[in-house]
Amino acid sequence: MHGRVVAAERLTPGLVRLTLGDGELSGFAMPDATDAYINVAIRPAGAPYDAVFDPAEVRATLPQDAWPARRRYTVRAWDAERRQLTVDFVVHGDDGVAGPWAAAAEPGDVLVFEGPSGGYRPDPAADWHFMVGDESALPAIAASLEAVPAGALAVVRLVCDGPDHELTLSSPGRLDVSWLHRTGALEDAELLPAAVRALTFPRGRVHAFIHGEAGEIREIRRHLLVDRGLSRADMSCSPYWRREMTDEAWRQVKRDFVAAMEAEVG
Repeated sequence: MHGRVVAAERLTPGLVRLTLGDGELSGFAMPDATDAYINVAIRPAGAPYDAVFDPAEVRATLPQDAWPARRRYTVRAWDAERRQLTVDFVVHGDDGVAGPWAAAAEPGDVLVFEGPSGGYRPDPAADWHFMVGDESALPAIAASLEAVPAGALAVVRLVCDGPDHELTLSSPGRLDVSWLHRTGALEDAELLPAAVRALTFPRGRVHAFIHGEAGEIREIRRHLLVDRGLSRADMSCSPYWRREMTDEAWRQVKRDFVAAMEAEVG
């Protein structure tokens, strides 16, 4: 499947929003999930195939150095009436593959992808909602907050690189949002875990969404399950990236990391 860029917007210094239309989006169907994601395929420079391509065919017929880079991105919004798909990309300068592509994208550019898939949506039966993450989880958290039932409490803790990296979040629920700012020090890795440990939990059953940097998420997950007594079924938890690892290096070890994290506290 593919779409063509119809609009590009820089939301913050590190976040670019692309709106896709045209292409094959007439066949796009959203799952009932607010963390819905697509698997994008970015062509390498000088690839010997067109902008519109079949990733499976490329892998089957061309050497590995011609294969597209695969990355997973959250669907920020889907406009079924206009058949337009909105995706937010984290950009760290020239680092990575999809971020630099998104930063340079212009109307008419093609994005090939597969999906969508997803598995989380705020449980309307929960007494309150807890969402924790960083820039990589921000699109899913923003989409999820919009699906929180009217009047329900949503507690949100987010870490970013500074005030100009914050986004205004909206929800039909009652929002308790705190932004934590990195300083570039080693202590940055403790900002989110410390904020979660310091929180006085409201009464009742919580439905949690905990996504972001691998080491931070692992520590928070352990705390919530062991110290707070959360049920695994009441928590969506996944590491999106790992500090001091490239995207490709993380992709190679992520499966083993997640398996170890799950085995640590089931």
